[in-house]
Amino acid sequence: MSDVVDMTGGCGCGAVRYRIDAPPIFVNNCHCTLYQRQTGSTSVVNAFLESEALTLLEGVLGEHVVKAGSGGDHVICRCTVCGTAMWSFYPRLGRLGLGLRVGTLDDPGQLRPDAVIFVAHKMPWTALPADIPHFETTYNPAELLPPERFSRLKVLIERRAAGEG
Repeated sequence: MSDVVDMTGGCGCGAVRYRIDAPPIFVNNCHCTLYQRQTGSTSVVNAFLESEALTLLEGVLGEHVVKAGSGGDHVICRCTVCGTAMWSFYPRLGRLGLGLRVGTLDDPGQLRPDAVIFVAHKMPWTALPADIPHFETTYNPAELLPPERFSRLKVLIERRAAGEG
């Protein structure tokens, strides 16, 4: 994964613009059936980071609530003009962390997934990159992420457990 910071992005129509000021904690390419339905695609690539690392520069977002795999609320934030999904808040981290849709970055190729997950549900014709770890379902972040990134995730989980977000 890249350590690039100060990345920018926006929606399909240009009404929403944002900047992120920290490298993601982790990036996943997820092939779960929920994402397939929610995106109308074969998978989604999300970059997870602390919410305070993202600044909305312009535009208005609407929130749409769907169920996450855990059964909790998964809030998808979309441009109110064109409907592009920009990022999501997930039950485990609440509003403390978010999953940014990597495809909304101005240069989405600067982020590389740390893992490909839920490959048990991938389309049979989808090829997996040989140099990115892939998992039938999910993985243990402590075993995959570098210590400095895992510690950032741990802080968010501890804050959420303490009632924040």
